[in-house]
Amino acid sequence: MAYAARKMRTGGAQGAYSPVTTPGEAVDGHDGGMAGLEGIEQPRGQSRATAARWSPAVEDERAQQALELFGNPTEAEVPLPSRPESAATARRLAQVVVLRQWGLTPKMAEDTVLLVSELVGNAVRHTGARVFGLRMRRRRGWIRVEVRDPSRGLPCLMPVQEMDISGRGLFLVDKLSDRWGVDLLPRGKTTWFEMRVADR
Repeated sequence: MAYAARKMRTGGAQGAYSPVTTPGEAVDGHDGGMAGLEGIEQPRGQSRATAARWSPAVEDERAQQALELFGNPTEAEVPLPSRPESAATARRLAQVVVLRQWGLTPKMAEDTVLLVSELVGNAVRHTGARVFGLRMRRRRGWIRVEVRDPSRGLPCLMPVQEMDISGRGLFLVDKLSDRWGVDLLPRGKTTWFEMRVADR
């Protein structure tokens, strides 16, 4: 089953996991709540959130090393340990794929790296999983990034205030991606985002 995020018309949003547990849905000790994810997927507008920027050129060599060490997420799902330091590995993998393999712009790499970091952060902080998986795909006019984890507790958008300094993960995903959502799996889920690209 696939659940796609709806664009919130008022205020902002932040990432959180639903505390609701559906009877019989718990898997590996995680709930199956679906708060905030019902509805129909809607394309995003051209607006972009103002956010702290990450320079993709800084870690180019480390990004190539990460690809050689952990594998290519465009060829198969790359499993990574569910630890905070894995966010850096996921960012490096995303960077080298977007810049070197797909030949896209530094701005596209920058946005992709930021959103990968947010999805990985949610998987590490909220799911209790030992491992999560990173997968990247490209088709004509689009790129897609997926983070899979074994929890069926689904993320939801909640109001966020302008001065909040945390909890902005899904807010950024919602603003910077063209569309995003969650595919509920028999054991776990895949959280994904897609962005339009100009094919050369």
